[in-house]
Amino acid sequence: MKIWQKNINVDSFVESFTVGNDREMDLHLAASDVFGSLAHTKMLNSIGLLSDSDLSAVQAELKNIYKEIQNNTFTIDDSVEDVHSQIEMLLTERVGEAGKKIHSGRSRNDQVLVDLKLYFRSEIQNLVMQVEGLFNKLIELSDKHKNVLIPGYTHLQIAMPSSFGLWFGAYAESLVDDLELLKAAWKICNKNPLGSAAGYGSSFPLNRSLTTELLGFDDLNYNVVYAQMGRGKTERILAQGMSAVAATLAKFAMDVCLFINQNFGFISFPANLTTGSSIMPHKKNPDVFELIRSRCNKIQALPNEIAMMTTNLPSGYHRDLQLLKENLFPSFQSLSDCLEIATFMLDYISVKEDVLNDPKYDYLFSVEVVNNEVLQGVPFREAYRNIGLAIEQGTFKPSKVVNHTHEGSIGNLCNQEIVRMFNKNLEAFCFPKVEKALSDLLK
Repeated sequence: MKIWQKNINVDSFVESFTVGNDREMDLHLAASDVFGSLAHTKMLNSIGLLSDSDLSAVQAELKNIYKEIQNNTFTIDDSVEDVHSQIEMLLTERVGEAGKKIHSGRSRNDQVLVDLKLYFRSEIQNLVMQVEGLFNKLIELSDKHKNVLIPGYTHLQIAMPSSFGLWFGAYAESLVDDLELLKAAWKICNKNPLGSAAGYGSSFPLNRSLTTELLGFDDLNYNVVYAQMGRGKTERILAQGMSAVAATLAKFAMDVCLFINQNFGFISFPANLTTGSSIMPHKKNPDVFELIRSRCNKIQALPNEIAMMTTNLPSGYHRDLQLLKENLFPSFQSLSDCLEIATFMLDYISVKEDVLNDPKYDYLFSVEVVNNEVLQGVPFREAYRNIGLAIEQGTFKPSKVVNHTHEGSIGNLCNQEIVRMFNKNLEAFCFPKVEKALSDLLK
């Protein structure tokens, strides 16, 4: 029997359909459910709904369950509907009547809400740390290869000189802006919904500020109806932050697939990091980056998937929201895998240092020659026409000296400023505050 059932057994077909994959998904939330219950029971004790002895017994056993979760020995029984029911059942079995008291003043609705926000915070922190690792690698490579020129393209046509410094640095700065979106998701996740119950509050004198402090949240979701409305909205905003990182990775992966191609030949990787063909012995395929591209394109669809599942739902809880976990949770691991392997691959990238010696890249320098005439007093439009005619007549002579000095150009990458912006974003997450609050709950 489920914790919400009375004297009627639900049809087994209906039960199987409604539970779906929730047990599997809920294992991701187990640690968060323990943290939420540790805070909630302390609050119940503070308002006289849980005695000191009951609190002590419940807290000790919750910490034991947390250890089981960390050791991967915690499971959800087939006869139990979800993680919340499993933990409450274990508490009741192990500490008796005190375990039956912990649900006072909360619903599974706000219990799920707080679990999700705690879980999302943890996943955001993990992703941010991995983004930082990739960012640092890109900056390192940008600095190392800042003087190595490569073609720049528009419309996939040879355009103007670029450099590996610019290329690597561009993706580093892209991650700065991606971090802004993850930071927005973090701020949404870092508000406490616990105490909103089923979406209409409780007649118990709950101290929601206390649970906010205990769980390390920055603030409350104050309006209890809005706290419930945040389900789905939170996931969508988080998915948008993840999709921004994924978009950067997908574009970078596409560049890599082009640049490793023999017709470009700008970069290479060791043979043991590429794959071959069953019939073509010369092949060195960039399968890692092709899969990064595809995985990240899939993640970019995530915000739309979530929006389509939640659009036009009225206020209050609806079972539709349960399915969001099946879309979002696997994406955390997928994006994490992509960040990890992209950083790993960049440890072994080799760049070609004489790319522009090939005569087919001579026209890259047409703008440089135009600018040189302008510096000698020739009006720009006249200089442009002169060089255009020289190209048409086959008399164009490139000047391969590149002198770009303004901010963010080949000769002035401003990587130190990009690092400053990244670190400013990183500090805004305040991870140590959250880590300390959760650590204190386990003492």
